[in-house]
Amino acid sequence: MIRALLADDHQLVREGLKSILEQATDISVIAEASNGLEAIQEYQRTHPDVAILDISMPGMDGLDAVKQISSFDPDARVLILTVYPEQQYAVRALKAGALGYITKGTSSRELHNAVRLVFQGKQFLSNEARDNVMLQLLAKQAQVDPVDSLSDRELQVLCLIARGQKPKEIADDLRLSAKTIESYKSRAMRKLDLRNDAEICRFVFDNKLIEGITPPGDEI
Repeated sequence: MIRALLADDHQLVREGLKSILEQATDISVIAEASNGLEAIQEYQRTHPDVAILDISMPGMDGLDAVKQISSFDPDARVLILTVYPEQQYAVRALKAGALGYITKGTSSRELHNAVRLVFQGKQFLSNEARDNVMLQLLAKQAQVDPVDSLSDRELQVLCLIARGQKPKEIADDLRLSAKTIESYKSRAMRKLDLRNDAEICRFVFDNKLIEGITPPGDEI
């Protein structure tokens, strides 16, 4: 039996994922968490075989939790399960110490397979992400990427701004203060020498950080 820890800040999502996971006779969810800090505490308490973490959680997010867990348990087997399909998040998840990255739009069969492979200590990436992620990792070995200067939260905030969200909306979604979001935004803009939201959108578009946005000046 694969003993799993499940971390997601939405209770209904956790309940649905738990139900899907336990449709497999060899997977059991033994602990749950609603944020990164709780995930670390539950990991230390229960020592699960696999930790399944969402990226976007209030306070400490999933990527920071992966880094913390990996720091005290180098053999930790972590699967990131998220709504974000972008390859940049997959690259960061792997560099943080996760073994797998899968989106919530996947099938239950693929989710079960991902958990089993990660449990075996094998890497799992969804089919649509695998080739792009490998190319990204190889490219990063050859050159310095300005995106690497950003923290996980700073990257997340820039991508949400490029999607058209305002700092107050982002703050509500991430359960942080608007002031905190503005701080992340300002720090990221200083690091990248960006002056306004249009330049943020252009940077996000040029670096292929998210899909489905139109670059500034190309609007119909």
